Amino acid sequence: MLVRPIVKWAGGKTRLLASLKPHVPKQIKTYVEPFAGGAALFFSLAGEAPRRFENAILNDANPELVACYRAVQRHVDDVIAALGKYKYDRALYYKTRDRDTAEMSDVERAARFIFLNRTCYNGLWRVNAKGKFNVPFGRYRDPRICDADALRAASWALSGATIHNGDFTTATRDLGAGDFVYFDPPYVPVSKTADFTSYAAGGFGASDQARLVSEIRRLRTAGARVVLSNADTPETRALYKGFKKVAVEAPRPINSNAQKRGPARELVVIS
Repeated sequence: MLVRPIVKWAGGKTRLLASLKPHVPKQIKTYVEPFAGGAALFFSLAGEAPRRFENAILNDANPELVACYRAVQRHVDDVIAALGKYKYDRALYYKTRDRDTAEMSDVERAARFIFLNRTCYNGLWRVNAKGKFNVPFGRYRDPRICDADALRAASWALSGATIHNGDFTTATRDLGAGDFVYFDPPYVPVSKTADFTSYAAGGFGASDQARLVSEIRRLRTAGARVVLSNADTPETRALYKGFKKVAVEAPRPINSNAQKRGPARELVVIS
C-alpha cells in the first residue's frame, strides 16, 4: 500500500528515503521515531509488504501534531468530515490560527492542524515562546486541504502504533536488541539564520543535542540499532565522532529566499 506523510514538515524526509532505507534492518521488533514530524520513513516502511516491524512508537514534542496523529489513527472519518468546513481563505486562516485548542477534541485539533499546515506560509510550523503557532498565511493557487485517501492510508499505517507527546527519551527508555530507532531531531544550525528549532515551545538547543548523543550511545550499548539525520556541519561531525557517517545531498525546500532552496548536505549517522 502507498502510504505518505499527511502534513508538510520542515526537514521532511520524503526525498531522502533512498538514502535512509538501506540502513534500516530488514526485521525489526519495535520501530521508533522520537522526533516524528512528517514521519516519512515510518509511513514508507509501513506500506511495505511484508512490513519490517512488529510494533511502532512515534513521539513528538509538538502536542498539536500528536493530537493530529491520534485523531487520524482512531477517528479518520471524523477528521475528514471536520476538514470539510475549511476552505482556502485568508480571514478564516487567521481566525482559525487564533483559536485556543485547550477545549478542542483531538478530531477538531487535527482538522485545524491540517488546515493551517496546508495553507500557512511554506508549510512551516513554528511557535512563539508561549507555544502559539505564529506562521502567516501562505499564497497558493488551490491548496488541497483534505486528501481523504492519504488520510485513510495513514490511519491504516498508524493503527498499531503507540503515539506519545514528550521529550525524545519518552520513546526510547525501554528499547534493546532487535529494536530500531530513527532520530530526525531539529538540526544543528548551519548559520545564525538557518535555525528551525522552534517547532515546539522551548526549542532544541546545544545541550539537547548533547543529550541526544548520550542517548544514542546508551541505545547502542543496549543492543538497539540507530540511524540519525542532521546537518553536515563541523559541530555535527564533532558530536558524532566515532560513529559511522555518510554525507548525502537533500533538498532545502524552506527558505525565505527561493534562490537558496537548492541541495544541502546532510549527515546520516549509523550506529
